[in-house]
Amino acid sequence: MEKACIDINELVNVFSNTQGSVYQSDKLNCFYVDFGGKFARYNCLSLQKLKAVVEQIDIEALLLNTHKADFELVTFNGCEHIYLLSALEIIALKDLLHGTFTMFKLNHIISDCLYRLVY
Repeated sequence: MEKACIDINELVNVFSNTQGSVYQSDKLNCFYVDFGGKFARYNCLSLQKLKAVVEQIDIEALLLNTHKADFELVTFNGCEHIYLLSALEIIALKDLLHGTFTMFKLNHIISDCLYRLVY
């Protein structure tokens, strides 16, 4: 999906690093990952699956294996997006997704604390 099709004012930046960003669309109830030159739409479950797949990649084994290129295909069943990433890009995507889910947890903690103060 191209950025031109989406009103950027409707998206909330969840987390960004130097390599990409994750946006949330409350109107469409989805997330957009802007990474590696690709602007991809994910629902909540797909974003969790993407994080799980990326977290399972062993960077050290990838770099130490001399019989294989230092690139990894990242995708999962039911996903229409495929990423071909170098080891450094995998690290950056791990950081992006880790930061995104940390922001989700932080938002939940803050909401929970505010709810306890009110009630």
